Amino acid sequence: MAMKNTAKQKLDSGQATCGAFLQTLSPVSAEILSQSGFDWLIVDLEHAPGSFENLQHQLQAMNGSGAVPFARAPWNDLVAIKRILDTGVMGILIPYVNTRDEAVAAVAACKYPPEGVRGVAGSPRAAGFTRNAMSYLSSANDEIVVMVAVETVEAVNNLDDILGVEGLDGIFIGPMDLASSMGHLGNPGHPEAQEQIGIIEKKVLASDKFLGTVAINQEKAKSCIDKGYQWLILMQDGAALREAGDAAVRFFSEVSGR
Repeated sequence: MAMKNTAKQKLDSGQATCGAFLQTLSPVSAEILSQSGFDWLIVDLEHAPGSFENLQHQLQAMNGSGAVPFARAPWNDLVAIKRILDTGVMGILIPYVNTRDEAVAAVAACKYPPEGVRGVAGSPRAAGFTRNAMSYLSSANDEIVVMVAVETVEAVNNLDDILGVEGLDGIFIGPMDLASSMGHLGNPGHPEAQEQIGIIEKKVLASDKFLGTVAINQEKAKSCIDKGYQWLILMQDGAALREAGDAAVRFFSEVSGR
């Protein structure tokens, strides 16, 4: 059977989808969150110290759940992207894409020939260790979601050209990097950064690409959904554990007087 990407089907139909970042490298965390009802989970290989082997272990822990596996690549590098896709992810977020040429290269790295330059092998996990090789090879170009991150002023200035790249499915706004590229380190709420985010929103929402970002509180998530965002990261596993720990100790301190 050819693979079917349920997250892509939802995105193509205009639905909003939600997911979570996996940054702790833990297959147990991946397994737990895969049972929570998220549309997808995204393993972070850019800001977390995971390996391709660890990525595959996290995907195995998600196996059989309804959560579609995504990953964020460490960079716009065709070798890294190839190895990520061969583990069986069905969506990939490629960071720091600033020009049309970089977006073209990102898409090409995700597509088998003739649409792209992804290396062909039927032996990796993605193809069922040869069990589903031809069905996977024949469907992967259509089913894998390709996203690029817009996180600099240069990328915003080139956004019209980036949006014209064939085979690109979505745009991810990286608010922290975008603000920092403007001289507002770690302050995405700065009015100048918000102005650039508004430009991105207007252009992407008027295009045939979906729009995504991080929305780790309910107010932000609702605002994004109301605007038309379709791909929202609602939490990060490490941050969520830290918040739960902080809350537990805070409660204990309050009731114990310690």
